[in-house]
Amino acid sequence: MNVFEIITPKELTFYLYVDTNIKEALDIFEVHKYSVLPIIDSEGSYITTISEGDILRYIKNICEFDYYKAKETKVIDIERYRPYESLSQLGSFDDILNLIQSQNFIPIVDDRKKYIGIIRRKEILQYLKRYIKK
Repeated sequence: MNVFEIITPKELTFYLYVDTNIKEALDIFEVHKYSVLPIIDSEGSYITTISEGDILRYIKNICEFDYYKAKETKVIDIERYRPYESLSQLGSFDDILNLIQSQNFIPIVDDRKKYIGIIRRKEILQYLKRYIKK
């Protein structure tokens, strides 16, 4: 199996940059209805993921959190509870199956660690359904 059979390319995904602030991140989460998003750097390299829960835990633990603090705090500075592991575009189907058991999606990177898209659990299940029907 080739990951490109089931990948959602970067251009069709939503992600944050390392310098995205909390306010901007929350706006993106709200509009697009995702609970976890990849974080990439300015060169396009995959860094990690962040969840709405990570941001909420950060806000909860900061006394007197306000709008100004939300605009000055970058998502990369927030402790992440369970960051998603990425996988190389050359990863095996076994690698995909192992990761997707604990993640809703898998960030896919090229040989230079550049973020090129995601594989969602839904696409894996659809692929398996087609394979089983053959």
